[in-house]
Amino acid sequence: MNAALKLVTKYTYADYCNWSEDERWELIDGEAYAMFAPSRLHQKFVSDLAGQLRNYFQKKPCEFYVAPFDVRLPKRNEKDEQIDTVIQPDLSIICDEQKLDDKGCRGAPDWIIEVISPSSKLMDMEVKRKLYEQHGVKEYWIINPEKCHLMVYLLDFQKKYNQPIIYPLEQPVQVSLFSDLFIDWEFLTPKKV
Repeated sequence: MNAALKLVTKYTYADYCNWSEDERWELIDGEAYAMFAPSRLHQKFVSDLAGQLRNYFQKKPCEFYVAPFDVRLPKRNEKDEQIDTVIQPDLSIICDEQKLDDKGCRGAPDWIIEVISPSSKLMDMEVKRKLYEQHGVKEYWIINPEKCHLMVYLLDFQKKYNQPIIYPLEQPVQVSLFSDLFIDWEFLTPKKV
């Protein structure tokens, strides 16, 4: 997502639902941001993580979703069509089934994972980090595939993110919300022929 490509008119979810399905957009506080096709490396990370999460959550009450999957973030109790923030995180984990409907998720997921690319770096690290903190996402992971590191933000008792914990993508990383879940980075090791 490139901040230079945001549109200046204020939009709502009602507008968003009428846009072409051939294009991907996100709305943040009524501002529309174009989403670009992800790189091969980005997709490698997302697909491998999705496989690990699928295995883990298969018989658990939480559900995970891969983009494109709409997450509507209401500010209060406004109707869906009035919501002005709709995002599509790379991976969303939701443990409250009341938040799920046919449109996606209404309310903050428990855990969000974003895999950054050069065009989305500022958006994921600044704009979305603040947005997720404000809406109460308990755990937020930002993966930088080019630098091979992970930044983990955890919501504290004051509903604020502390300084991120930074991990090199060398050894499995434990997920704070699910103490028996470790994300493995073996897929980064070149395959031997």
